[in-house]
Order: sequence, then C-alpha cells, then structure tokens
Amino acid sequence: MKGVVLAAGKGERLKPLTDDRPKVLLKVANRAIIEYVLENLYPFVDEFIIIVRYQKEKLIEFLGDEYNGKPITYVEQTEGEGTARAIYSAKEYIEGESFLAVNGDIYFEREAVKALLHAFRKANAALLVKEFEDLSHFGKVEVEGEYVKEIKEKPGNVRGYANLGIYLFKPDVFEFIEKTPLSKRGEYEITDTINLMIKSGKKVAYAVYDGYWNDIGRPWDLLNLNEYILKNHLKHEIRGTVEEGATIIPPVEIGEGTVVKSGAYIVGPVKIGKNCKIGPNCFIRPYTSIGNHCHIGNAVEIKNSIIMDHSNAPHLNYVGDSIIGENTNLGAGTITANLRHDNKTIKVEVKGKLEDSGRRKLGAIIGHNVKVGINVSIYPGRKIGSNSFVGPGVIVDKNIPPNSLVIVKQQKEIHER
Repeated sequence: MKGVVLAAGKGERLKPLTDDRPKVLLKVANRAIIEYVLENLYPFVDEFIIIVRYQKEKLIEFLGDEYNGKPITYVEQTEGEGTARAIYSAKEYIEGESFLAVNGDIYFEREAVKALLHAFRKANAALLVKEFEDLSHFGKVEVEGEYVKEIKEKPGNVRGYANLGIYLFKPDVFEFIEKTPLSKRGEYEITDTINLMIKSGKKVAYAVYDGYWNDIGRPWDLLNLNEYILKNHLKHEIRGTVEEGATIIPPVEIGEGTVVKSGAYIVGPVKIGKNCKIGPNCFIRPYTSIGNHCHIGNAVEIKNSIIMDHSNAPHLNYVGDSIIGENTNLGAGTITANLRHDNKTIKVEVKGKLEDSGRRKLGAIIGHNVKVGINVSIYPGRKIGSNSFVGPGVIVDKNIPPNSLVIVKQQKEIHER
C-alpha cells in the first residue's frame, strides 16, 4: 500500500514561521512535523508519495529520496486548490491499488491507522473521525450504522464527529474527484468528493479515534503539540556534558556535544538538541524544546517554549509560552510577556483577523533570522516577521512584518554642568 501525504500548502496561518519554508518542516520537540507523519504511517505502507508545491525544494532536500529505507516520490500538485486536487495529483502513481491519503500538517499516532484499516474492509473508502464537544472549527461527519451518511459544513457549537484528515481510498475515488465542483471557498474539497461517492451508492466507512490528534494550523497548535510530545514520549537521556553544580530533574533529553554549565537548573520534561551551550545560571522550565546549536545563557528563564536551531537567548532574557524561529538572537534584557493584566485569553492576528488562541498564557511568535536588540519588550501574542531587526529599547505592541527595521528615535538634550 502507498501512503499519499499532502504537503503542498503555504501555511498562511502559521506565519511568520512559514515565511521561508513549508509548514510541514516546522519543528516540534526538535523534529519536523512531517517526520511524525511518516513515522506513524511507516508500518502500513511500502512507499510514500508526497504532494508538494510551496517551497518544495526545501522539503525534498530535507527528506531525500527515502525514509528509513522506504522510497519517497515527490509529485507537484496539479492545477487547482484543495485536498481533492492534491490527492488527484497522485493518480498516475497509484497503479490500481488502495491507498492511504493523509494531511501532512496533522499529528496522529499509529492506532489511528490501525482503526482505519479495520473499518475499510467493508467499504470503498474510509475516514477517521473523533468526537468533539464543539464542532465550530470542523466539518460534521453524520453516520448511520457502520457508514458515513454525509459530511456537512461547520455546524457551529454542537457535539459530534469531526473529520480528521486521514483517509483510505480505492482507485475509483479519482473518478469522483473529476466530478467534484468548486466549494464556496474556491477549492476542490475531498469531503465534497466523499459526499458524491455516498450519493452514488458507494459505501464509505468510518473509524472512531480516541487518541491524541492535532491539526497544526496556528502557532499555538505547535505549543500544544510540543507539550504533548514531551509529556508522553520523552525519554530521560543525557548524551552531552553536565558540569558539577548543574541540576537536572528528569525527564530531560540532552543531545551530543551539548554542555550544561554549573548553576543551570532544568526541570523536565525538556528536550535539548546537539552542540548547545546551556548556562551558567539559567532556569529551563517544563515543556521546553531547544534545537541544535543554541545558546541559553546567564540569568535566562525559559518556560513552555520552542526554540529552533541556531537561536540564542544569551543573557538576561525571559521567554515564556513562545516560539522562536531558526537563527534568531535575543539581545540582553529582551523580555516576552505572556499574560494579560486582566487574565483574559490572548488574541493573535491571523491572516488579518484577530483570533482567540484560547490560551491564558501566550508569548511571542518570532520568525527566522531575526535580531532583537537589548531591552526589547514584547507584548503577549505579538509576531515578529522573519529577517527583521528590532532595535534597542523597542516595545513591540504591534506585529512587525518580515524584512523590517524597527528603531526608537530619542530626543536628547545635553546641557553643560
């Protein structure tokens, strides 16, 4: 069986982290999202077909031509937007056999695929569902007995089954994709294709999944997933050097070549990559992942955050509930605020509109190749675009676009004493 992974999207809602890379390459707990997808599909497929488009060269370079010995074929998405067109792109590579199709920007575990395979035995197609109290952000899957009756548009705040973006199809799905009309969003939706199949008399089964699942569409989804992985899948393993006087409270994973200096205090679950410098005299709190070649220095506190490769918080910094992109440096005294004075949940601008993150604590979302000067203060939920420079003393109370220079002009008077 082949596994078709949909990885062509731009990830607009995850900007600035996707300014220069596909969202499936964003790292959570120091691994790219797509690695988790391939890992959990691996036991069930013989070959991966990855549908690409946006920044495809970076994805191809990252994965290469195989994953743990199983071949990868890259196919550029055919003309048209939406999941149906993405799946259709793989048509000539399926060769008449049933296949798995999975959104590349979700997290699931192997039990999900096992359940789907079991349901598929009596049907032309099968999809994975999960019950939620509120379907405001999901399409509702109406079922009758063992089969799907209909997939409806987002019904609002009602309880029911949501479609999780993991499918099993027989090759005849391509005939129905060819008949699928444009949706109101201007896309060709695989859910519309499935409704066409049901109306024609095809049986579409479903499997209920009770495990952890995350649709990684917004920055705070990365923090939620990071917390889950560190809490449930981290092993205590020290491969680097821990100096006398440092305190490590398990579970903590420390990569090769990393040095944890005296006075560092690390409370797991925490994951630290290779060739990092940690400390002296820093405090790293639970649910923090720090990538490779990072520097966390003196008098720095980090809590519940993602620090990507080659980034530094070298001295006198507080980073809370934040995401720091690759090759980014925080100047001395830079502070990320993560809590409103009124204790309300924090709203974040996403595609020009404010969205409620649902989180009482949420710090900064900083892109890649950003340089932040000394004594910069960043309001909760604010974004700094990639390749930007923020000068000393700036108060970041509004989002900063990519490729920006932000400075504070001072008026000074110098008088003779």
